[in-house]
Amino acid sequence: MSVVPLYDDLSEDYDHFVNWPARLAFELPFFRRLFEQHHIHSILDVACGTGQHAIALAREGYEVVAADLSQAMVERAQANAAQAGVNIHVYALGFGALAGSLPGRYDALLCLGNSLPHVTTEEALSQALGDLARVLKPGGLLVIQNRNLDRVLARQERFMSPEVHRAGEDEWIFYRFYDFLGDLLRFNMVRLHRRGEGEWSARTGYTQLRAWRYELLQREITTAGMEAIHAYGSYRGEPFDLAESGDLVLTAKRSTI
Repeated sequence: MSVVPLYDDLSEDYDHFVNWPARLAFELPFFRRLFEQHHIHSILDVACGTGQHAIALAREGYEVVAADLSQAMVERAQANAAQAGVNIHVYALGFGALAGSLPGRYDALLCLGNSLPHVTTEEALSQALGDLARVLKPGGLLVIQNRNLDRVLARQERFMSPEVHRAGEDEWIFYRFYDFLGDLLRFNMVRLHRRGEGEWSARTGYTQLRAWRYELLQREITTAGMEAIHAYGSYRGEPFDLAESGDLVLTAKRSTI
């Protein structure tokens, strides 16, 4: 069993951290258009977290498989899928271990939520992208969504907006910030929770990321056997602006050769 401390611990709170109805309402139209354009039927969601994208896409009628390195996240995703009444197999697998363990290949592969920066060396990135390519069918579609880490580095954008969630008497506040270590980032999260008017309890955690720049990602994706790379600045589908875009949404197709 893989141990992924920040995400194992976060699994119980992750669905409070993200406003999933709002996020999916914003993102799904992009995927509907993209998948219709590329005739997508089967999808693999890598680094799936609690499975909310996979569940939403299964509800749209796609055949969906999911994977995450954190066993705790896998268990949460399985529970969420069961509660939603959808049939999704979720594997406890991380980058580099997919092609040898999954039962098939897929029309599309998603790697969302700034997940790829958890790969922190160029050798590991090359291996991860090669692994992603091998689980795609020839001509299959790859979608990667990261923060625009070129902008984060250029502006030294350390702090992200806090997230707040309330459910009944419970309230959560999530603070996220980076420590800059060259092209490495220490991603820190502070979680506050209280019930009613009680005292706040605090939990902290961190993990290391690599700030993969757009130019290097393009090169490594091409080396992994991908072509027709397009870059968007968000799920609205506008062109990616290296200096201004908040996100980087990359799409590419596996070579048919």
